[in-house]
Amino acid sequence: MILRTLIGITAMMMTSTVALAEMTETEREAFRAEVREFLLEEPEVLVEAMEVLQSRQDQSAAQRDLAMLRDNADLIYRDPNSWAGGNLEADLTIVEFVDYRCGYCRKAHDEVAELVESDGNIRLVLKEFPILGEQSLLSSQFAIAVRQLHGDDAYKAAHDALITLRGDANAETFVRLATDLGHDPAAITERMKSPEVQAIIDTNHALGTMMEINGTPTFVIDETMVRGYVPLEGMRQIVAGQREG
Repeated sequence: MILRTLIGITAMMMTSTVALAEMTETEREAFRAEVREFLLEEPEVLVEAMEVLQSRQDQSAAQRDLAMLRDNADLIYRDPNSWAGGNLEADLTIVEFVDYRCGYCRKAHDEVAELVESDGNIRLVLKEFPILGEQSLLSSQFAIAVRQLHGDDAYKAAHDALITLRGDANAETFVRLATDLGHDPAAITERMKSPEVQAIIDTNHALGTMMEINGTPTFVIDETMVRGYVPLEGMRQIVAGQREG
């Protein structure tokens, strides 16, 4: 009510640029003084106005996100170059853009796994999205190379090893990881340098640019963008909300 009152006063005083131009300096000063006095007496108006503005901005952002998701649906949800697991016949898909050196990606890892397992009706898609430097890039190259050479199960094992890795991600680390996973380190190292591996990373980066993704983790939960880490219970609430429509 207070905000509507202020808006009404403003609308009456400034219904057009012509009316504003026709105000004398004395009238303008009186108007400014009246508005200032009102705000000093009713400062909660500012809070109310900011809440309305934030709500409108949130709605606009959600509509923009939905349009981007629908325009890029094939690359987001059905790209054969991205690993998919969980329930492949599920009624809902979660897509995660992940960087192995990202602390919040690591924090989210076990919680996402728990969500997928406990729910039982979620398909999980992982998007290699290295943005935090050379070690991030090399880690993604390693994971993609493993998938291209040895398949989805091998990729998931490599992904889990990389996301929980302590220490630097360097050549010696990759040799050790490949050996521990039962693969030929030399073949993986060679594959990491291939244009086929880099093409996947480039495609994911281009997709991220189109979707205005500038940090990790970023999730697509059905048709909702979630930028940043969300605790397990928050993720469950978002999933429930998407199913309710």
